[in-house]
Parts: sequence; C-alpha cells; structure tokens
Amino acid sequence: MTRSGDGFTPRRTVLAAAIAVTSATALSATGAAAAEAVRPGARPARRAAAPAIGYHGWTSLADWRAGAGDGIRAEAGARPGVVISRPAGTADYTDPHTGTTAAWEYATWTSPIHTLAHPATEVIVSWNARTPASTWIQAELKGTYSDGTDTPWYVMGRWTSGDGIDSIRRTSVDDQSDGKSAVWTDTFSVDDPASGLRLASYQLRLTLYRKPGSGLTPKVWRVGAMGSDVPDRFEVPASTPGLAGGRELPVPRYSQEIHKGQYPEYDNGGEAWCSPTSSQMIVEYWGRKPTAEDLAWVNPDYADPQVCHAARYTFDYQYEGCGNWPFNAAYAATYRDLQGVVTRLGSLNDVEKLIAAGIPVITSQSFLKEELTGAGYGTAGHLMTVIGFTADGDVIANDPASADNAAVRHVYKRREFETIWLRTKRYNAQGKVASGTGGVCYLYFPAKPTASQRRALQELGIR
Repeated sequence: MTRSGDGFTPRRTVLAAAIAVTSATALSATGAAAAEAVRPGARPARRAAAPAIGYHGWTSLADWRAGAGDGIRAEAGARPGVVISRPAGTADYTDPHTGTTAAWEYATWTSPIHTLAHPATEVIVSWNARTPASTWIQAELKGTYSDGTDTPWYVMGRWTSGDGIDSIRRTSVDDQSDGKSAVWTDTFSVDDPASGLRLASYQLRLTLYRKPGSGLTPKVWRVGAMGSDVPDRFEVPASTPGLAGGRELPVPRYSQEIHKGQYPEYDNGGEAWCSPTSSQMIVEYWGRKPTAEDLAWVNPDYADPQVCHAARYTFDYQYEGCGNWPFNAAYAATYRDLQGVVTRLGSLNDVEKLIAAGIPVITSQSFLKEELTGAGYGTAGHLMTVIGFTADGDVIANDPASADNAAVRHVYKRREFETIWLRTKRYNAQGKVASGTGGVCYLYFPAKPTASQRRALQELGIR
C-alpha cells in the first residue's frame, strides 16, 4: 500500500501517504526473527551530532516587500501577502494529469537569499495561500551548495485548493536532479550526505497563475522552508519528561479505518488516509470545518464526510497519495485564520512546549509492530496526532489507524515513540536497513496565536 520503499534512497522515502501495515498488519514470527537476526548487538557507532534544524518563513508586509516581484503587489491587511498586480506575461501549461493545455497569466515573487545557520542535507518548503477557482501557484527552490555551485530551480509543488473543471491538478514533480541533489515528491535531498556536501543557502520563488483576463488572483500569506542536517541514527537520545506532563488537548478523534473502500481514486480509500485524517482532527480542534456545501459531493451514507473531503483536497496526482506533507499544511491553511507549517523537531521536549501552549502536533513515523507497544501494527510510514502527555511523560496520541473513532486515543511509551519518530535509520520486516523521517511534523495554529503560543513557536524559529 505504500509507494515509499524500504531501500537506501534518501530519508524522505517514508512519505507517510498510507498506514502501509507491514505484512497485512502483523509481522510474522519468521519475519520478526529475520529482522532481529541482522540487528547489531550494540548501538551503532555513529550517534554523534545533534540534529541541526532551522525553519525560516516570509509572512510580514516587510518580508514580502524585501523580495523581488514581477507583476506582483505586496498587499497589507490582517494577513499580508502577495497577489497578482499586473501580469508579467502569459504561459501555456499542459496538465500532465488531464492532458489539457491552457494559457495562464502569471506573476512572480522571489525571496531574498536565506543563508542557513546550519547547512542542510534536506529542505522542505511549505506555503499558505488562497487560490480562487481558476487560479493556482507554483513554489520553487534554488540553492547554493557548500562547494559554491548552484542548484537549478526545483519545483517543490504546483498547488491549488480546488480540482474543478477549470483547475489544474495539484501535483508534485518527479525526475528533478542535477547529479548532486534531487527532489523526492516534496523534499529536496543532497544525494550523498557522507560526501560532506551541504546546501548553504537558498531562495524561494512563487509563481501565481490565473486565467487570462479573469481579474482573480491567488494570495500567498506564508512561504517558508525547513532546512536540516539530521545525522544518520538508529537510536536517539532519551529525553526527560518536561512541562506538559498530565496535559491533554481536546482534539476530535477520527479513524481512517471506517473509510476503507470509500473513494478509492484518492489513494485507495480510507486505509491510506492517515495524513488527511490527522489534518482534519486538528483543523476541527481549532474550531474550523468544511461547510455543508463543501461536503455536498460526499455520499450521505458515509460517516465523517469531512475526512473524505480532506483526502480529496490533499491528494497529489503525481504521487497518487494524500501524504504530500506541504499539501496537507496548505489544506489546513485554507480554513479561516489558520496557518500550516512543515518542519522537524529535535525531541519530545519540543512537542511538550507546544502542547503546553495548546498546539497539537502531527508526527510522521515508521516502525515494526513490536517497536510500538499497543499499536497492533507495523508501518513503512504513518501520521498520527500527539495531543498530550501523561503525568509520567508518556505520549497521548490520536492514532487514525484505529478500528473506529472511539478507539483512536492511545497512550504510547515515551521512549518507544521518540525513537520511531526521531530516528533516520531502522530495520524493516525483511531485516534490511530502511529510512525514518527524523522528526518530521506538521504544525497548524491560528493566524493570531496567543502570547504563549507565539513564544512556543518562536523557540522553534516559527513566527
């Protein structure tokens, strides 16, 4: 069920589009024995450096004015952003998923160069935007390596909130590489981190598109990128329970499993909807939800139609799944006064700070059945929502891979959870080395956070 693979490709191969239950939910005794047989008896020697992680975003009027625009206007207001002022030109785009060629007016905004405090092996770009019917945006990244050479402009996503007859199909772009790095669905990755090559700086470019003469325009409120250099590691340092012990946020509980067989055109139906199900839980935690009109297309016999809605409008037509990380963040930000960011965190203590401020966290992880007590399955990539911590510091998670909504709340052992989430290397059910996400998470929060929420976010470089 997963398209992520378990080989030696870059860590982002765990795309978390599906629950991808290992060997049909249970690891066989033979497979488990094989996996154990190849595990080293001692900890891997390389446990050295702590992860270097940095998020930088452009959100303020001053930020937008600091960039270079062609046909763009920086628009003030409660949520400053960039819009099309006078198009820079017209370009044809052939949608690879519909075969339709159409002309589009466009305008561009290019960020200043951002120098990374810690040169990166991976970069994930995310954005928040409004895209009226017949409009869309493209996000790109161009960087300079530590050897002084430059990357090409890489497309990090072509995105629209809709999928109507006059819309393009939102999509990632495959087969982008310069021999030193590549883009894997939604993540820029240096091909050979062991070589010492890193990305030292980058720029982001937004291209806003609309139907010629329509007068409509997308508006982008936030664009940013997380750059990281997370060392390869099978194990991670143990964290000490912190200030969120005993706090649990009232996040709605939704199961992806009750949607099995529904709308299989969106990544095989509910069994693969861990990411949009998690996203919908947090959207509704913040008091937002689709309107009755939004949900009119869903079969009225289906429970929790908003989960079907989230799957449809996070779907990446190239990846053929709902697990594109920035597409989920962009979906969440289509709701009134919400923001969405994809980043990495360094420990469960970072999560505790967010929980203490009232911000739940969607985490991405992969594990064997026996590596997470109480889960009852193994997975090559899965999203769940951390909603709190017990008094002893164990993780309280809304796990959408549960039989029904009532079963979604789980308590997972702290040490097990932080290992499967923060590691970058693991052993799969066949005993082969596979990749882990190294602490990837989604953060959704209000456009105007409280003082405590703002402080917690700023500690993570998010403003």
